[in-house]
Order: sequence, then C-alpha cells, then structure tokens
Amino acid sequence: MYLTSLPDHSSPDFNEELHFSRFKEHNVIFNTTSSFSFCDDHVGCLSFKTILEGEEWYGINNRRLAIRPGQFLILNNEQNYSCNIDTHERVRGISVFFKKEFASSVFNDTLKKDNELLDNPFLIHNAQPEFFQTLNAIEPEVQFQLARLISDLETHGYNGGTEEHLVFFLHYLISTLKSESRQAAEVSAVKLSSKMEIYKRLCIAKDFLHSTFMEKHDLDTLSSNACLSVPQLVRQFKSVFKTTPYQYLIQIRLDRAVELLKNSNKPVHEITWQCGFENVSAFCRAFKSAYGTQPLIFRKAYA
Repeated sequence: MYLTSLPDHSSPDFNEELHFSRFKEHNVIFNTTSSFSFCDDHVGCLSFKTILEGEEWYGINNRRLAIRPGQFLILNNEQNYSCNIDTHERVRGISVFFKKEFASSVFNDTLKKDNELLDNPFLIHNAQPEFFQTLNAIEPEVQFQLARLISDLETHGYNGGTEEHLVFFLHYLISTLKSESRQAAEVSAVKLSSKMEIYKRLCIAKDFLHSTFMEKHDLDTLSSNACLSVPQLVRQFKSVFKTTPYQYLIQIRLDRAVELLKNSNKPVHEITWQCGFENVSAFCRAFKSAYGTQPLIFRKAYA
C-alpha cells in the first residue's frame, strides 16, 4: 500500500481502528510532505523511518529524538511511540511499515542456514530480532535504493516489484543490527547483558546530541539522560564511538555547518547560531581546525 498524505488524527472522520488495521494486512509506505502532523500514541509494526527535508520528532520510551536528512530510525514490532511535525517549513518524510508475516519470512530466509530452509521451506517463525532503536546514518547505497523505490512507486504504484525493494531494506536492517552488535561488543563489561544495556544508554546519549546539537550542553545533563555517571559515560562513549561526547557534538555541528554552507546562502553568523556554536570566532576556529580553511572560503571553493 502506497500513501502520499498523512492522516489527520484530530479529524472527526478519522477512523483509528480502520487506519491501524491496514498495518496488520499490508506493507505500507508513506511518502509525504507536511508542515503539521501528530500522533500521540501508536503501537506499530516494524518500521523504517527517514526524513528527506526538515525534521520530525519521535517519542520512544520516555525520550524524544529528532530525525533529520541523512538519518534513519528503526522501530520494533509492537513498540509504543509518538511522532509529530510542527514547523513553518515543509517536512518530507518516508516511512516503511513492514507487515509482520512479510518481515518474518525475510528474516527467516536471512538468518537460517540453507539446509534448514530446504528441510522446511514453508515453516516461518514470526519471531523477529530486536533492533536498537537509535539514529543511524544513511549510507549512499540506501539513498540510491530509496530513490529507486520512490521513483517506481510514483511511476507504477505499489506492485510486485515494490516488495523486492522491501526485501533489500529488511536485509539492510539485519546488517545494521550486526554492525551495532559489534559496536556493543566494544563496551567495557564482562556480561553480555551489561554490554547491551550500557550500549543502549550510550545510544540515548548519542541521539540526544544529534537531536539537540544547537543547544548548550554539559556532561551532567548528558549523563542524566543516559542514566550513566559522568566518568562512565565518557569512558564507555570513547570506547564504543572512538571519540568523546564533546568531540562527537562538535562534529555533528560541523557536519550541519558544511551542509548549510553547501546548500544555502545563509550568512556565517546565522550558521553559527543554527549550529550551536557560542560565537562566530569559535565557529571559524573549529571549522578551520577540522577542514583547514575558513567557512566562506570553503563555500566559494564548493560553489
């Protein structure tokens, strides 16, 4: 099922039961543009969410995080969440909701050995892996596949070929899970359960930095959000992400500054403010340290 508009949950005509029943019966793909939308509480199926323009905020397990261009979020099956868009600028987003039986069949094929599949080719267990619900960077191959998927949907609508694209995305979710599991193994702890729990808390800290990079931060606030002590947060964050929380934050701000320098005509003082730097001098020093040149020279060279 392919939808190009978001439902108005506040409308008297909105049939909540009918709307959410579709996710149990079909794979559902949203390709929408909006400046205002909200859903206060939804129990969803496994889904892949990304933003092409603007930002969308999600509430998961008593925390809030923002998805922006170049990022994606995986939500597990039966996960409670909220989402909202409230901005003066247009927000274009893509969400793919995977029907449980469809996702399970792909995971069954991906995670089982060939001899097991040959012995029981139609035996599919509905159990699904538990994904880390954290922001991830979209790789170029995924951006290409997303563009192909949307192009095919706009040209031909939802058809048999659409599900071939969805198989690719489910395989990609598995590769993402494996990559994150390798990261979790870098946590300094003896028990596997402790490694996984600490990694999840580090991801909360990482997502907090991504979502609020334009605001002032201190380690106490970050450690409070992640429910880790300041020394443990700094030590484990560097062990897993190979940088300190502060250095990670500066890189997020610089990445955003590069994007604005390349794709907008905003003056340097406005970019400084939007990216969370204290002042223009601090921004220019950080930028030159990272890229070897001043922001305006970088913009001219890129143009």
